[in-house]
Amino acid sequence: MWSIQDIARAAGTTSRTLRHYDAIGLLTPSNVGGNGYRYYDAAALVRLQRILLLRSLGLGLPAIASVLDGERDSVVALSTHLTLLEREQERIGRQIASVRTTLRKLEGGEPLMVEEVFDGFDHTAYEAEVTSRWGASAYRTGDQWWRSLSAEEKAAHQREQVEIAGAFGAARLAGLAVDSAEVQAIAGRLCDWLRPAVRKVSRGYFAGLGQLYVDDPRYGSYDASHGAGTAEFMRDAMRIYAERNLEE
Repeated sequence: MWSIQDIARAAGTTSRTLRHYDAIGLLTPSNVGGNGYRYYDAAALVRLQRILLLRSLGLGLPAIASVLDGERDSVVALSTHLTLLEREQERIGRQIASVRTTLRKLEGGEPLMVEEVFDGFDHTAYEAEVTSRWGASAYRTGDQWWRSLSAEEKAAHQREQVEIAGAFGAARLAGLAVDSAEVQAIAGRLCDWLRPAVRKVSRGYFAGLGQLYVDDPRYGSYDASHGAGTAEFMRDAMRIYAERNLEE
């Protein structure tokens, strides 16, 4: 048996996330001690690995629960995931090679080829996740908008996202309250950043996205880059902004 702290540390997640998985019936502890501590056995470890793999592939928690309920053979399921992960590894390898080529050509003054610059960069990898969370029309809207941008516009849009996250991190380090005018202005900037892709940013969408920043391990870079607690800080600021400024 492993404690919830041991599992969270090994899996790169948080005890809070594991408790949430328990609350929704996605990952039940193998044993709960008299002191209320949760413990997990080998079968639970395998199930958590499956959950994290499915999350990395873009599935939401309800979809993951459905998949796990329908697949009883862990060996077969993990073999399928291994194939998908190997494909992803190959795609990331192409991205690394693409960036290296771009750096070499920029340093040497060589002309860039668009096929080389964007080899391995496939935004359609998120189609399943966006569709499952917000519907097919949401994906089509975002996809059409993204395809309409030039390479420079795409880079600028991604740069602004990094700057917004940095502003949240700086505000948290400065001790500003999530409901302060300064922090709410940053939340408004994030809302404006989202609008071109989703058109209407609803209250539920914006608050839900903030919660996703906390729950989804893919967003751990916010805490890694800007200090522990940044994701929660963003979530709380986004929730207040949504309640004050957005409609359902």
